[in-house]
Amino acid sequence: MYNLGMYLYLLGVAIASLFSEKVRKMWRGEREAVSLLRQQVDPQARYVWFHAASLGEFEQGRPLMEQLRRDHPEYKILLTFFSPSGYEVRKNYEGADIICYLPIDTVTNARRFLRTIRPVMAFFIKYEFWYNYLHILHHRGVPVYSVSSIFRPGQIFFRWYGRQYAHVLKCFTHFYVQNEESRRLLSGIGITDVSVVGDTRFDRVLQIKAAAKQLPLVESFVDGKKAFVAGSSWQPDEDIFIPWFNEHPAWKLIIAPHVIGEDHLQQIEAKLQGRKVMRYSRAASDTMLNADPSALSQYDVLIIDCFGLLSSIYHYADVTYVGGGFGVGIHNTLEAAVWDVPVIFGPNNERFQEAQGLKLCGGGMEIGCADDFRRIMQGFEDHPEVMAQLGEKSGVFVKQMTGATGKILADVQL
Repeated sequence: MYNLGMYLYLLGVAIASLFSEKVRKMWRGEREAVSLLRQQVDPQARYVWFHAASLGEFEQGRPLMEQLRRDHPEYKILLTFFSPSGYEVRKNYEGADIICYLPIDTVTNARRFLRTIRPVMAFFIKYEFWYNYLHILHHRGVPVYSVSSIFRPGQIFFRWYGRQYAHVLKCFTHFYVQNEESRRLLSGIGITDVSVVGDTRFDRVLQIKAAAKQLPLVESFVDGKKAFVAGSSWQPDEDIFIPWFNEHPAWKLIIAPHVIGEDHLQQIEAKLQGRKVMRYSRAASDTMLNADPSALSQYDVLIIDCFGLLSSIYHYADVTYVGGGFGVGIHNTLEAAVWDVPVIFGPNNERFQEAQGLKLCGGGMEIGCADDFRRIMQGFEDHPEVMAQLGEKSGVFVKQMTGATGKILADVQL
């Protein structure tokens, strides 16, 4: 049934590629992957294979790849992606020797792929459980590790109808999971080669913090005043926090929306009643502002209309907001928390282990409506010392949760 499902999926992707550029890139990349490998593989090298579904999983695997590269230069690294949102962004990543899409998990594709690369070990990041690849690797005696994985009772492996598919988990040499619940669930179906090491994303955000950019334009904009940074915001998020800042001009507001499109940017600007608004791209290209950056301090709101700056911009915040919690789920709270600031987010955060940890330690605050947001912000206005204390708790939480990368690589037989 699984293999039939894969062929039906292939058919669906082929049809969808006729109408979607994103799907077309994935379809083309998957078909060309083995040819690309045959051109680039060094037959004398020993390859360690890392597979990430998308960009988020890549960030979890990145600390492992980079430490492995530093400590064991005798290996080469193959990095594969399933999604264009990962591959297209990181196809030129210098930490891997070969980067390509992973062909769809049919028996033929898996055999051709593994025959070409012949990995000496493989790391599957978080949620990747490809039946044919894993069974062939297991049959060939190749060690396979699941890293930063997390399991929940509702997953197919723990339902009566999914017990047959759960056998795929026995193909893994070891699981390095995020929490005790994951270990308990795996133990319940006979999987005992499990270690609770935490999430490598905590290691990654410390790396990001250490490499943060100095942003003179942002520094000039803030000009020593209290600053609120909203990262990866969507319309429902903006409808909650913007009205409060329209009434509190003493705060500097920085908005980095998740969708950077002209329509969305204009919608944000229309909601900022009577506030002086500047877009980052305009400030960066304005010769007068570059000649006298202090003039940017006269503005109330800075909209970040470009990518790649958010993790550094959090450095200038007194309070942060991470969007997505009124939609499909919150975005990366750790990139904000690592800067020792309180983090506010919406209610859809149950599936996010780091958000639960932030709430538990007091550094993260969930809101369900505009009144919740007003109450929190008014509390910070009245008691700035509390704002600083909660921010410190965020930073301590992140630092206490680091170390998964070292634990994994110390345990793996390299």
